[in-house]
Amino acid sequence: MQPGLDRLIGHVERAVVWLAAAGAIVVLVQMVWITYGVFTRYALNAPDRMVTEATALLLFPVAFAGLAYAMKEDAYPKVTMLTDTLPPMGRKIAALINLCVMLGVGLFFSLAGVSATIRSFNSGASSEILLWPRYAFWAPGALALVLFSIYATLRLVKLIRTPAQEV
Repeated sequence: MQPGLDRLIGHVERAVVWLAAAGAIVVLVQMVWITYGVFTRYALNAPDRMVTEATALLLFPVAFAGLAYAMKEDAYPKVTMLTDTLPPMGRKIAALINLCVMLGVGLFFSLAGVSATIRSFNSGASSEILLWPRYAFWAPGALALVLFSIYATLRLVKLIRTPAQEV
């Protein structure tokens, strides 16, 4: 139907999967680091003061890494009791409204994430204990949010161009 758009969506979906995989790896790193921190605190009585700050700083990028993947897998919760009773055009309109709301929220958070990344880069701020630059924590989250917004836009365009009977 739309080979150019479908190909572009396919490329973005590959990036979405890679970003979700990177988020999963960060979660595994956090899990091991937190386990190590608990062990050193209670078994060795020598707490690692970096664990708390590092895991807190890594929460932002991890929180948004899977947003677009959840959209790809249609994993967001839905209540379809009402929409199932609608005719095809009504279901398409409901899907369009839902996707527009998701895109609006995604664009708002993308702007906030990119702005925070730029401001933290320009300020040269670093974390208090680790002394890692803060923009290094903001940038992956901002990237995930921008990718989500791009993917939501492409899905919206595809939905607009899809006949109501196929929705």
